[in-house]
Amino acid sequence: MSDIVTLPRAEYEVLLARLEDAEDAAALDAAERREALLGKDTARADYLSAELVERLLAGEHPVRIWRAHRRLTREALAAAAGVSPSYLTEIETGRKPGSFDALAKIAKALSISLDDIAAWREKA
Repeated sequence: MSDIVTLPRAEYEVLLARLEDAEDAAALDAAERREALLGKDTARADYLSAELVERLLAGEHPVRIWRAHRRLTREALAAAAGVSPSYLTEIETGRKPGSFDALAKIAKALSISLDDIAAWREKA
């Protein structure tokens, strides 16, 4: 006996659409539960504005985007991360990739995942 099911493409696409709708509904429910538990402002503290997302999509360095989101000056972030302001500038402008250690410190100071920075490095 075979485990293969054959169905028309239209039915397959309807199933996919229903699955996507169910996943979206589950994600929305989880977000609403999180907001109810933590409060709206706390739950949304890491949401980037549309403007910042557009800048990120346009290729601007995520360290600069998250620094702006956290409302930190370059000097304040550099001090919190234990790097020099000039080195931070070189990282944000793409003149230097930044060492793993420096990027890890910056990510920690920004309260973001190192993956949020590393993904940009892979694109650059």
